[in-house]
Amino acid sequence: MHTIAIEELAREPQRLLDHARLGEVAVLTDGGTAVMLTVPLRGAAPIRAMLIDVAAQLYDSELVSLGRAARIAGLSYSETMDEFGRRGIATIRLPAAELEREIKSFGP
Repeated sequence: MHTIAIEELAREPQRLLDHARLGEVAVLTDGGTAVMLTVPLRGAAPIRAMLIDVAAQLYDSELVSLGRAARIAGLSYSETMDEFGRRGIATIRLPAAELEREIKSFGP
């Protein structure tokens, strides 16, 4: 996933198309804030599968919450957790200290 500032897009619009042709998702930013996500549409790839891929990538990169990822993917919350689990993406992310407390609560 690439980030492109709006100012860069104004100077080099071809850059966005180059990323799309390579099959890369791009995030457009304005003043450092993400304002738009571009998703390349490859050939006959099913849109739903692509949306799930994008949602997984955004969630795994910690750019969106699990709930937002579910909405992007068009899945329920539990379906999203199952799908991300199949992809090896952790859906429960605890800070190290909290994880240690949780483990200790199970006993020795």
